[in-house]
This record gives sequence, C-alpha cells and structure tokens, in this order.
Amino acid sequence: MASSKTITLLSWNVNGIRAAEKKGLFNWIQKRKPDILCLQETKAHIDQLSEPVLHPAGYESYWNSGIRRGYSGTVIYTRISPILATTDFGNLALDGEGRIVCVEYKDFFLFNVYFPNGGSGAERLKYKLRFYAEFLKLIEKLRRVKPIVICGDINTAHMEIDLARPKENVGTSGFMPIERKWLDTLVSAGYIDTFRMFFDTGEHYSWWDMKSGARARNVGWRIDYFFVSSELKSRVKRAWIEPDVMGSDHCPVGLELSLK
Repeated sequence: MASSKTITLLSWNVNGIRAAEKKGLFNWIQKRKPDILCLQETKAHIDQLSEPVLHPAGYESYWNSGIRRGYSGTVIYTRISPILATTDFGNLALDGEGRIVCVEYKDFFLFNVYFPNGGSGAERLKYKLRFYAEFLKLIEKLRRVKPIVICGDINTAHMEIDLARPKENVGTSGFMPIERKWLDTLVSAGYIDTFRMFFDTGEHYSWWDMKSGARARNVGWRIDYFFVSSELKSRVKRAWIEPDVMGSDHCPVGLELSLK
C-alpha cells in the first residue's frame, strides 16, 4: 500500500511584505518551515524587493504584483515544485490588481487570493461581487480536472459567529447579506470551510481593526480562510488560526492535508 504524506499550508495577509520583513517575517518562515506559504497584500513589485524576500532559502516563489505599485499583491512560497503557476487568467475582473496566484500540484490546484474590499463605495462593491462571481466560474471549470484548495483574505465574514459584533455590522462591507450570499453559494457548490470542520464556536478571528486597538480586546472578524472542494474533505487533517502571531492586522491561518 502506498504511503501518504501530510503537508502544511499557511496563509497570511501581511499588510505589506517590506514592513513584514522588518518585523521578522522571514525568521518566522524559517522557524515554521511550512511546505506552502501564501501571502496576500504584499504591496510590492519585484524590483523593490531583496533577494532573500524573492527567494527565501528552501522555497520557490510565484508572484503577482499587479499594475499599481504599493497596492494589493500576492505570492506563493513553496517547497514543493508545482506543475504550473499562473497569474494571468484572461479575465478583466480577475487580472490587473495582482490578486491571484494559482499553482497546480499533482493532487490539486491551489489558489492564493486577495479578494477585493467593497468598503470604498458602490462601484468597488460592484467590482468585488463581480470578482467573486468570475472566480467561482474559474474554479468550477478547473475542478473538472482536479480538486481545488482556496486560501486567502476573502474580505467577508460568512456567519454571525465569524465576527464579534454582527448586529452592528450588517450594513458594513464585509458582512453585507449580498457578500455573505456568495459564500453561501460557494459552500452550496461543494467547497468546505476547513476551519469549521474542527471549530464550531465563536471568538476565533483573523483580522482586527488596528486603529481602535481591537486585537487586545479580541473584537475581530474571521475573513481569512482555507476552503477545499469536497473531493478533498477526507484529506483534511487539521485547520487552525494563529492569533498570537503578530506583524499585521491579520494573523496566519493554517491547513494540513494528507496526500497520496
């Protein structure tokens, strides 16, 4: 019988990779040594970064910095060489802002995504919803080939249990019914919120407002996720949040998968 291997994946919105570097991000990476690390909101182009940031020891890296400098951006650091890495999807809604890196492995496609924030007005909310819709079309198409893993900052708390003050935030982007409905659709399509496989209680958050000092009081939102398509459910061994890891207004989230 063939043996299986367990891999560790971590995802973190670092709110600027150059700032995170100064706060010890790469020491943390070398200490933790995840098999795959997905970062969002890197806010940097490759020509602004040092060699240790571009190529940390032991990792390949795949970047999507987008057009606008100092804004958005995603990267996947991986110890496992992918079959293919993609940042251009030929879709005006998905391309241009550096929001997606997709890598294909033998067992699954991994999407590292920094989903848009809809809080700056009606047009931006409209863009966020379009991005959601087009992304679901994309993953459903690729799912015909092999299973899907999605991680990143989805910028929406799904259920009341996923934020500290749900009643006060019903009209706030990130918890509007129309945004939450897309997460309902994602789940209905057979994508599993892995954290909720292991934790069914509240007060587990991944983002806190820095200006109000919300983190010290744990007045937060759970907007960072690992979803897997249902074909991978039996492979999910563990999922968690790391609220004690500092360096950003978000904290890392993690997933362990068993591979054939």
